Amino acid sequence: MTGTLEVRRVSKRFSKVDAVREVSFSLPEGETVALVGHNGAGKTTLMKLMLGLIRPTSGSITVLGDDPAAGEFRARRQLGYLPENVSFNGALTGQETLAFYARLKRQSMRAVPPLLDRVGLTHAANRRVGTYSKGMRQRLGLAQALLGEPRVLLLDEPTTGLDPALRQSFYEIIEELRSHGATVLLSSHALTELEERASRVVIMNRGIKVADGTLDELRRIAQLPTRLRLKFSAPGIPDIPKWLRPIGDLRQVDRNMVEVNVAPEQKIDVLRQAVGLGSPIDDLDVIPPSLDELYAHFLLTQETAR
Repeated sequence: MTGTLEVRRVSKRFSKVDAVREVSFSLPEGETVALVGHNGAGKTTLMKLMLGLIRPTSGSITVLGDDPAAGEFRARRQLGYLPENVSFNGALTGQETLAFYARLKRQSMRAVPPLLDRVGLTHAANRRVGTYSKGMRQRLGLAQALLGEPRVLLLDEPTTGLDPALRQSFYEIIEELRSHGATVLLSSHALTELEERASRVVIMNRGIKVADGTLDELRRIAQLPTRLRLKFSAPGIPDIPKWLRPIGDLRQVDRNMVEVNVAPEQKIDVLRQAVGLGSPIDDLDVIPPSLDELYAHFLLTQETAR
């Protein structure tokens, strides 16, 4: 795959604060990447560097073959950006606002009505933005980010203020763009959402990249235990099989269900025994380490190493 965005040993210092420190990664086309970290981790600073809004103190960034810090950043027209806190002129209507951004991006005005419909704002197209709710302003922000079907989308907390139905619709739009080759960088605190949608995760902490990989790769590195939820056919669980005892932490959830944590290398053996002949287990769920757990693990590992 072709790399659409390259970050090479980038640092950004504001006075005495190192917002980003020696960060490197590459984003290929057709990939959705989650950028996660606490407030102050450097996520928004990285996005502003990619947009050319600020210049790196050291290192370099290339977006679609261009340097965002250069005087003529031609690739900007192929970028879509949704900031964490969208702000529009409240006196303009939704349609006028989107038409303004279409002119800035040199897009046809014909693109405005379909985009408003796509984000569910057709009914409010002629209302002033000052009357919009937070969720409606967020949808309008998403519409402007989608103008021109950008090849790179930078989205900072994009689902803030969206109800579950619109959140689902948003991710369907993102998946459609990705399937056509767009590169999507999603920054969000909603880790459960990202776990289901991102093919790769970059974890930041205090300006440093502490982990980068697919969920499977991060799980392999972290070696966190897998949780097995076992449901027994008879309530009361009068005799929990002895093979469960030495495996790991065991917790009784209710009268006929237990959870046990097993090391990655033990998982298959335990599952074989769980479904073996004469097993009293009626049902089971395998729950791998979540993105929340992986995130906490890598942050703790970095803090311990300091």
